[in-house]
Amino acid sequence: MPLLPYKELPSVDPGTPNTATPLRYLLWLGRQQKWLLLAGVVFGITWMLSQALLWSAVGSAIDHGMKHRDSASLVRSAAIVLGLGIVQAVSGAMRHQFAVTNWFTATYRSIQLVGRHLSTAGTAVTNEIQPGDIVGTVSMDAMRIGGAFDVMPRFIGALASWLVVSIILLSTSVKLGLIVLIGVPILTSATRPLMKPLHERQRAQREVSGKLAALGSDTVAGLRILRGVGGEDVFLDNYITMSRAVERSGVEVSKPQSALESGQILLPAILTAIITYFGAHEVINGNLQAGQLVAFFGYATFLTMPLRTAIEYVIAGTRALVGARKVIGILNIPPMVSDEPGLVWPSSIERFSDRRTGISLARGTLAALVTETPAEATEVTNRLGWFTTDVDDVTLDAMPITSYAIGDVRQHIVVSEIEPRLFTGQLRSELNPHETATESDIMSAITAASALDVLDALEDGLDSTVEERGRSFSGGQRQRLALTRALLTEADLLILVEPTSAVDTHTEGRIARNIRDARQGRTTLIATTSPLMLEKVDEVIVLRDGVVAARGSHEELLINDDWYRSLILRGDE
Repeated sequence: MPLLPYKELPSVDPGTPNTATPLRYLLWLGRQQKWLLLAGVVFGITWMLSQALLWSAVGSAIDHGMKHRDSASLVRSAAIVLGLGIVQAVSGAMRHQFAVTNWFTATYRSIQLVGRHLSTAGTAVTNEIQPGDIVGTVSMDAMRIGGAFDVMPRFIGALASWLVVSIILLSTSVKLGLIVLIGVPILTSATRPLMKPLHERQRAQREVSGKLAALGSDTVAGLRILRGVGGEDVFLDNYITMSRAVERSGVEVSKPQSALESGQILLPAILTAIITYFGAHEVINGNLQAGQLVAFFGYATFLTMPLRTAIEYVIAGTRALVGARKVIGILNIPPMVSDEPGLVWPSSIERFSDRRTGISLARGTLAALVTETPAEATEVTNRLGWFTTDVDDVTLDAMPITSYAIGDVRQHIVVSEIEPRLFTGQLRSELNPHETATESDIMSAITAASALDVLDALEDGLDSTVEERGRSFSGGQRQRLALTRALLTEADLLILVEPTSAVDTHTEGRIARNIRDARQGRTTLIATTSPLMLEKVDEVIVLRDGVVAARGSHEELLINDDWYRSLILRGDE
């Protein structure tokens, strides 16, 4: 049963991080959860100190209770031991809960920051970093960052307990106290020569692991193409080669790391041997009592824990720095479009224009855009939807599109890509993520997208769960569900890129007939070369060499424009 109140993750607002250096990013994270860290530190210190002081109570019981046969003193010492045991148990449980909370909080804040940046920066990030490497940052590096915040309270508790034990030892025996006070830092510093190679090898391993993940992601994404050209064996060989490189990098990391972890056993054992040796001599010389020797031996045994914790924190901190470097590498990539305050969005827009291409759309128009290549259509639609920085020529009623806030543009101008994405979750929420549409609106949009058969095939209808990337649906089903979602936005300008490329001709014909009614009174631009779609629109805009070369109805262009006829019919005249 959890001892802490429920904490919802991820946070509503993860904040604005300091991404100047990995260390500054980690310090910023610490400030965001300082009260959680402080609570963890308090219980970490209490947990460690209760274990350390336990030996003082045991030594007192031996010297005052057993040696002098003082029953009252023995009972008192036993009660102190019991009380310290209870404190240790309670503080240990609380320390662990705060440690896990700190771990998850730092981890999920980093994940949320990366996710938020990806949602705003878009392809600016994936243009510079492979998607597989981004996945690795979220799945591995964020966890490594959280691991440092897990160990930190124990590390501070270890420092506090080491200081208290040193003071006790100094007050009892200056010689032994100095051995502890000087010996622990010396033994800990013995691990420093291993830190630089560990850091460098962990970074190298992270780089090659990211490349492996990217290779796997690219291979899965293009699996059908690979099979079509018989390239599976080539990519398999590449994957095996890269896997072996990851294996070699892991072996290289293991060398300094295993030396550090071995030091967790060897170095405390050296300290214990030294204290035991000199402590025994102090007893022989009459400078220490038997109970004090037992306490010293207990202290020596206990001090292995702070030393191991310090080494563990060094390893966790090194991993966190490597992880933070990858996180800020993503966060420091500027978005292609920044969201700044702009003009109030007008109640209606009479004309959408792009001076560079000559495209001009009157309000309520259902138009088609015909280009020679899909890449050319994507370039134009991305500019009209402000998904690129090159939008100076795009205007809304003669006002530059950049005069408005990007949030308003995203709400009122919607671009549905040629391969739209479906996400995991309930189908109803997938189609109506902002919950602005009624049940009737959803069904009307599904009908317009000719997707009723998709809904009928689902046992739970709109309450069915969409699997990751909508993989349980065929390409045509995904396309029609994405069209439903696009229609439900009721955008002032809806841009559809090849919305029927994956459906059969009968379904395409129904969609072509339905779109006009579904978008009545709103502006719609469909990038397509499908005759079934082209014959249903008000106007076809033909783009050649980046500018409007012709415009008119489908029938007119088939008669008057040889280039258009050749492109659309492709020899089927």
